[in-house]
Amino acid sequence: MNTTKRPITVLICALGGEGGGVLVEWLVRTATALGYPVQSTSIPGVAQRTGSTTYYLEVFPVPVAELGGRQPVFSLYPVPGDLDILVSSELLETVRQIGNGMVSPTTTRVLTSTSRTLTTAEKMQAGDARVPVEELLSLVRKSSAEHHAFDMTRISNEAGTVVSAVLMGAIAGSGWLPFPFEAFEATIRQSQRGVDASLAGFARAADAVRAPAPEKTADGMPESSSKEPAPQEVTDFPEPLREVVALGYARLVEYQGRSYARLYLARLRRIVEAERAADPSGEQGFAVALETARYLALWMAFDDIVRVADLKCRGGRFARVRREVKARPDELVRVYDFFKPGMPELAGLLPAFLAQPLLRWDARRRRKGKTGFAVALKVGAHSLSGFLALRAVAGMRWLRPRGMRFALEQELIERWLGGIVHGMDADWQVGFEIAACARLIKGYGSTNERGKENLLHVLAHLIDIRFDSVQARADAIRSARESAMCDDSGKALDRALVNAGAPARPAKAQPVIWVKKPRRTAG
Repeated sequence: MNTTKRPITVLICALGGEGGGVLVEWLVRTATALGYPVQSTSIPGVAQRTGSTTYYLEVFPVPVAELGGRQPVFSLYPVPGDLDILVSSELLETVRQIGNGMVSPTTTRVLTSTSRTLTTAEKMQAGDARVPVEELLSLVRKSSAEHHAFDMTRISNEAGTVVSAVLMGAIAGSGWLPFPFEAFEATIRQSQRGVDASLAGFARAADAVRAPAPEKTADGMPESSSKEPAPQEVTDFPEPLREVVALGYARLVEYQGRSYARLYLARLRRIVEAERAADPSGEQGFAVALETARYLALWMAFDDIVRVADLKCRGGRFARVRREVKARPDELVRVYDFFKPGMPELAGLLPAFLAQPLLRWDARRRRKGKTGFAVALKVGAHSLSGFLALRAVAGMRWLRPRGMRFALEQELIERWLGGIVHGMDADWQVGFEIAACARLIKGYGSTNERGKENLLHVLAHLIDIRFDSVQARADAIRSARESAMCDDSGKALDRALVNAGAPARPAKAQPVIWVKKPRRTAG
C-alpha cells in the first residue's frame, strides 16, 4: 500500500428533488465496478431553498487489488479546508459551503451551476432583493483552486432530464476522479430509466467542462414572443437608452398595439428633453430616462384578466410546462389553471358609468363584513373548451382602452411622469429619485393598490414641501421609497414621511364585524 495516497474527498450539494441521492449512488456504483474503495454518507437538511441536502463521498485512488489486503479508513463527514472537490447544483449553495469554510483556495476544485433558486428572504422583499450572480461567481473564483461554472438547470431542462445526470457529466468531464469516462456512461446505462435523456444531459455537461464557454449571468429580462421590429424612432433616442426602449416598445406592441407603443415613445421623449435640460453635459448618462423607460414599460403593460388569459394560452407556456414536468413526447400532459377574479378585476374592463355602481355594491358588501365578490374558476387549458375560453378572454384586448382601470392607470402614469419633470426642474437628483419611486408598484390586487397609494402620497407631499436644500429633498424621497419597500405595514413609510415634515398616510376605515358566540348544546 502506498502510504502517500489519501482518499479523494467530494462534497455534493443539491436541493430537494434534484436527484442528489441518485448521483451519489451512481458514483458509488462506478467506483465499486472499477474496484476502488469508496464510502458515502448523507446529511439531510431542510431542502427547497431554506437549506440543502449534502452528500459526502470518499474514494481511495488505488484499486482494492493493489492494496495487499489492507483497507483504507474513511471519514463520515467532511473536514473544513480539507475538501478536494465541491459539486453543487445551485450557486448560492456553493457560496454557502464556501462560507462554512469547506473550500480551500489552494486545494479545492469546484463544479457549480450558475443557476439560482431564490431564497425566501429574496422573494419577500418588495424591491429587487436578489443576490447579484456576478458577486457570487467572483467569490467562487477567489476561493477555489480551480472551478467550472455553467447553467446546469438549463442543460437539464433542454435534455429533459434531472440535474443529477448533468452533475455526473460535469464530474466525468473534469477528470478529477480516477475513473475512465466510459465507466460513468456505463453506470447511467444500467439505470434503465430515462437513459437517453440522462445521457444527453450527461454529454452536454461533460462538453461544457471540457470546453467551457464564457460565464454568463441572467439579466432578468423576460423573453418576448413579439417579432415586431423596433421603429426608426427608437434610434433617435440616446444610445444608452436604445436597447431598453426597443424592448419596452416590443412589449407594448404585443400588449396593446403600435399606437399604444408610440405613446410610450412620446412619453419617454418628454423625460429625455427634461433630463437634457437638467444635465446638459450628459454626465449622468441619461439615468433618469433609463429608469423611467424600464418602469414605464412595465406599468403601461399592467396585468389584467386579458393579459393573464393571453399568457396562459401561449404555445411557449405549454412547451415550458412539458419541460418542467419532464414529459416524454408520447405522454399527455393536462394543465389546469385556477382563477378567482374579483369585482375590481371584472369591473376594470367596463366603462366608468358601468363599473362604479358595481364597485360601490361590492364595497357595501365588504362594509357589512362579507367577503368581496369573486368568481372561482378551474379551466383546463389543455382541453379545447378551456383553451377557447382563454383565447376568448385574451381577444378582449379591444375592450381594455374603454375600461375604467385603463383610464385610471394612464392618469396615474401621467402624474408620475409630471412629478419626474417637475423634480428635474429643481435638480437632476430629485428627478431620479421620483423616477425610481415606480418600484413601489408591484404585484396585483391589494399589493398593487397599496403601492400606488404610497407613490401618490410621496408625489403629493414631498415634491413641493420646503426643504433646506435640493439634496435634502432627494434624500427624503429616497428614504420614503426605501421605507415603503422594506415594510408592507407602512409604519416605516409613515415615520419617514413625518421625519421629512410631511403628513403620515391617512388611516383607512376598517369594518367592525360582530360574531355571535355559538351556544353549547347539551350532550
